[in-house]
Amino acid sequence: MSIQLYPVQPREPLPEEYSVKINGTPAPTDAALVSRFPFNRRWPGHQRTLDQAEPAQFLSMSADEPITVELTLPDPVKEGEIAVRPRSLGVKAQVSTDGKTARFTLPYPAYCTVEPYGRRNAFHLFVDPPRDYDVSPDDPDVLYYGPGVHEVGDISLQSGQTLYLAEGAVVYACVGAIDAENIRICGRGILDNSHNREIIRYEANEESNKSAVNNAVRRHTVQFEYCTGVEVEGITIRDSLCYNIRPVGCRDIHISHVKIIGCWRYNSDGIDMHNCEDVVIEDCFLRTFDDTICVKGFDCYHEGDVEKAVHDAMYRGGKSYDVFRNVTVRRCVLWNDWGKCLEIGAETRAREIYDVLFEDCDIIHTCGPALDCYNVDYADVHDVIYRNIRVEMDETIPAPRIQNSDSDAYGEVTPGYMPKLIAVSVQFHHEYSAGGKIRGKNRNFLFEDIRFIGPSRPAVAFSGYSDEFGCSNICLRDIRWNGALLKVPEDFVWQQGPHCFDIRCETSV
Repeated sequence: MSIQLYPVQPREPLPEEYSVKINGTPAPTDAALVSRFPFNRRWPGHQRTLDQAEPAQFLSMSADEPITVELTLPDPVKEGEIAVRPRSLGVKAQVSTDGKTARFTLPYPAYCTVEPYGRRNAFHLFVDPPRDYDVSPDDPDVLYYGPGVHEVGDISLQSGQTLYLAEGAVVYACVGAIDAENIRICGRGILDNSHNREIIRYEANEESNKSAVNNAVRRHTVQFEYCTGVEVEGITIRDSLCYNIRPVGCRDIHISHVKIIGCWRYNSDGIDMHNCEDVVIEDCFLRTFDDTICVKGFDCYHEGDVEKAVHDAMYRGGKSYDVFRNVTVRRCVLWNDWGKCLEIGAETRAREIYDVLFEDCDIIHTCGPALDCYNVDYADVHDVIYRNIRVEMDETIPAPRIQNSDSDAYGEVTPGYMPKLIAVSVQFHHEYSAGGKIRGKNRNFLFEDIRFIGPSRPAVAFSGYSDEFGCSNICLRDIRWNGALLKVPEDFVWQQGPHCFDIRCETSV
């Protein structure tokens, strides 16, 4: 039985800061910037301003036994006002009589948030299971970063190499690999992307740049291209400029116990994958500004002949990368501050996307659709299962809004806004579908054992492009709202457009 508190590098104290004890011992905490409200815009040639972000505190450790957590709160609260999410943990905090201290026991390693004040100023707790990585700094195939701050810039992994971030390491870098085999990123340190800045290629003012994203060069935090045998385990990724992890045309990927936090900049998606095969993502925590976990085809952000660029990417070096198949996402905790949570799309430039399983996940906050397939290109998307998913909706949820100019402010929260629980569509999109002449289809979807907690009935939506390119054979089975089984479409806020066939609600009990 063991408990290990990870070292933390020095930082400035936060305006409203928690102090923490684990089993009676003071514990060091770290911090990141997160999005303050869901305010987005197509790339305007400069980054979001800091007044659209706020600090978030987190503690990282490992344990293989129950731990008692004691938080001294920045502002007093009353008994029953603190939420520990995900609720599926079954953990409730006890509050002292003066309202200044909260205490609870976490029975096993888990990733959770403690929320005395709603979405604002949530405390994030990351408790890993212990692991011995058995890596040596003397191994020539190990890029080893021990405790401390490391300004690296760019790391390129070659076949057979391991990037190791020890507890207490903060590595400022982007990591990439192309055509590599058997590569690994592991450890319990932090990969920090906050020093990564976009390069503006040309200035574009608000009027002339409604949707262009090619006026800037932006690097993802971790990008693998055409790699086989990829593992990412244990690390924390903080403050990504763009996507946190982006595999493209990769095979045999395993991502586990990764914590993603500090996403507040434009397009700071979590894990977005393009035409990959044999993927497992499990036991992760992701708090992202934009989409959280996405299964995608190739995108179309190319100048000139888009279709040729996509064809060259799909059939590269005599090999075919024209399908996305066999992906499992399980036991993850998700917090989304702008986009969609568990998504297929929007980019779907693939011949097929199939054998997709999302299961046993907790969505603790979202501002957009929770379970989504947004097919805007030409993929035949089929045999998709969303199973045993728990979705928690707040009483008041800030609605996503578009910022049209620098002078726009987010304003007040819209009363009664509720994101969709499920959305499945085939559409044409003026930007994402650029160059595409045909549409795709969505078929053979199962949404099973979905538990929705929220103040109003869950909304579901289905739409197609034409009878040929539409949605068919979609089953909603054993969907519950606040514990009550929903048996007929009238129990939902049900939206079904044309070109949708055999969309049904059923129960097994």
